This record gives sequence, structure tokens and C-alpha cells, in this order.
Amino acid sequence: MVLVRKGARTLSLMKDGGIIRSFRMALGKTPVGHKVFEGDGRTPEGFYTIDARRAASNFYKALHISYPRPDDVSRARALGASPGGAIMIHGLPNDISADYVGHPYEDWTDGCIAVTNAEMDEIWKMVSPGIPIVILP
Repeated sequence: MVLVRKGARTLSLMKDGGIIRSFRMALGKTPVGHKVFEGDGRTPEGFYTIDARRAASNFYKALHISYPRPDDVSRARALGASPGGAIMIHGLPNDISADYVGHPYEDWTDGCIAVTNAEMDEIWKMVSPGIPIVILP
């Protein structure tokens, strides 16, 4: 299981109730609160799964999160908005230096969970589609 604690800015890989490895992470530019609609800069909260791996993306590797759930879609539609859906755990953007100064001490994504490229390599080896992810405030 993957456990994300937004307030603590940690992503932990869990097995048999214990933490195997933890990473410092960056979130969306508006980190407090559950994602409501596309473009709000928030990272969703709740129970999801890792549903795809993307070796080729705009970022150094990416694991897609199963957001939105049906309740996420309903919430966004009630506001006349799209819930979005490209929420992932990923490394740094491919078009910047691996020494990106702001990461991980600055929230810079559009709602994704970002780690360094070296950390993404570790996560990539241990996380596959079907693994649950819990994202806590």
C-alpha cells in the first residue's frame, strides 16, 4: 500500500502494516483540501488505487492514481466543472534539471504527488497497478 500524508509531505510505502520506505514529496500548488475540480491545484484525498504506469510522460516516470471516483465526478459536476483526472505520482519534469531547487520544499504540481527522479526509481520498482493508495489530509 502507498500512504500519503499531505500535511507531513510524506509518501510511505507500506507492507504488513509497517513502513518500508518514506519519501519527502511536493503536492499541488493549493495543497490544503480535497481536489474538487480540474485546475484547482489540489491533490485529492481518500482511497484510490494505482491503475497505470507511464514510463513516457512529461515527467520522469509516472504512476497514475484512479482519481476521480464517482463521488469526485458528482462533486465537480454539481459545480459545473470537470473533476480532472491526470493525477499521478511522478518525478521531476523532463525539461528541467534534476537539481530543481524548489523540490521538495515547495508545492509546485497541478495536483500530482512529486518526488525526485532517484526516489521515483525506487517507488517504480515497488509499486505496480492494483496497489491501493490512501491520501490523507
